[in-house]
Amino acid sequence: MARKGAPAKGRKDRTRGREEREPFTASVDSGRAELLPDRERPDGWTLLLDGAPQSHVDLGDPAHLSFAYQRRLGHIIDLAAPPLQPLHVLHLGGGAFTLARYTAATRPRSTQQIVEIDAALVRLVRERLPLDPQARVRVRSVDAREGLAKLPDGWADLVVADVFSGARTPAHLTSAEFLTDVRRVLKPSGQYAANLADGPPLAHLRGQVATAAAVFPELALAADPVVWRGRRFGNAVLLASALPLPVAEFTRRVASDPHPGRVEHGRALTDFTGGAAVVTDAAAKPSPAPPPSVFEDL
Repeated sequence: MARKGAPAKGRKDRTRGREEREPFTASVDSGRAELLPDRERPDGWTLLLDGAPQSHVDLGDPAHLSFAYQRRLGHIIDLAAPPLQPLHVLHLGGGAFTLARYTAATRPRSTQQIVEIDAALVRLVRERLPLDPQARVRVRSVDAREGLAKLPDGWADLVVADVFSGARTPAHLTSAEFLTDVRRVLKPSGQYAANLADGPPLAHLRGQVATAAAVFPELALAADPVVWRGRRFGNAVLLASALPLPVAEFTRRVASDPHPGRVEHGRALTDFTGGAAVVTDAAAKPSPAPPPSVFEDL
């Protein structure tokens, strides 16, 4: 691993005649960031924050999505409008800008804003994993809720929330008040998508679905079957809107992924909440911390 804070210099691979990439580590505002080269993809990198995998990007193929939850968010981007139609997208949480890159590659001329509180992380990503200069992406280094509050009513076709601090979603981004402001920023036909994480007994996930249902009439939730059954900690992708969702096609795509998932909606999703209470600012808590075993194979 490269010395902390020093450039990760390439090393010539004499057997292949090309430069071998090396890991890179740096301090950022939220802790320790690591960039690990993907040995199977020559332009691929994985971003870790304090040991937790946060993003994967392929600079040569930004339409490639490696993580299962990012593929599911990619399906939502694909289904948000007819193919190639530009979108106004707000990304709460930036990471390595994976989904903004995906949107720019699959929907040219889209207008995007990333809100990422970690200014040092933003500088690191801009320097070592630069955005396509043609992409219309603006990045603001402020708190997600503060950045959301500054956007005008009805601006976004899609709001994507993927915010983690120490592998946990901050409490103030789990409440009905937060989601009410999200709905304000969305166009009437707009959609909200969130990456959520939880493990047995799924109390956080049930509360998040109940909270979203108090703000949006249409919901769908995608997760791995083992997560649905409460057998292990994992990600779930929540989709919400004021209008009917493309549930059938979303379900088909999630089921066809390399790691197939399951989508629930309607009565089945209501039953899943089990009467969980709506989360308010006054009672909000961060999402649960993942067990160390979640990352042990990385």
